[in-house]
Amino acid sequence: MPAKRKPGQRRVEILQTLAGMLETPRWEKITTAALAARVDVSEAALYRHFASKAQMYEGLIEFIEESLFGLINRIGTDEPSGLKQIEKTVTLLLGFAQKNPGMTRVLNGDALVYEDPRLQTRINQLLDRVEASLKQSLRFAIQQNEIPAETDQSVYANLLLSLVIGRWHQFAKNSFKRDLMAGWPEQWKCVLNLF
Repeated sequence: MPAKRKPGQRRVEILQTLAGMLETPRWEKITTAALAARVDVSEAALYRHFASKAQMYEGLIEFIEESLFGLINRIGTDEPSGLKQIEKTVTLLLGFAQKNPGMTRVLNGDALVYEDPRLQTRINQLLDRVEASLKQSLRFAIQQNEIPAETDQSVYANLLLSLVIGRWHQFAKNSFKRDLMAGWPEQWKCVLNLF
């Protein structure tokens, strides 16, 4: 007799399979039929766990939010230096994408092109929150005299986020072969020289 599943286990399995399918280099639209075949269930079984494919993507976005903001908040709590907070946050964002290539396609919007527009809106809100966290760390860095007082936090937070999104984009477009962390220490030194 097969082992009994824990509640929610099939739901997690569906999301993990969806994330895995997003890691394939082919840029095809993922259908519920293809997803059901990979999970080895019927499409009807998928819909017992998720009301729509958009809900499946929302599940991935929730995972991303919980993972990233849990760690970003910990950085803000544990790291007293504003400048170190910024470096650790950007490193975290790059490292998360490196470890979760399928999620990178969600973060940069590639996976959401043919999906419900509210999903892209939600990713935009997530990125706005990341930018706000970077801005807060920049404020701390100014208060601690780590960077000049005249530094425009909005401009620099946007620049840092743009750097991250650009690297995510290169990573995804290169079929996840490019090492996201390659050259990052040298690039961080370049960023420091901009202050």
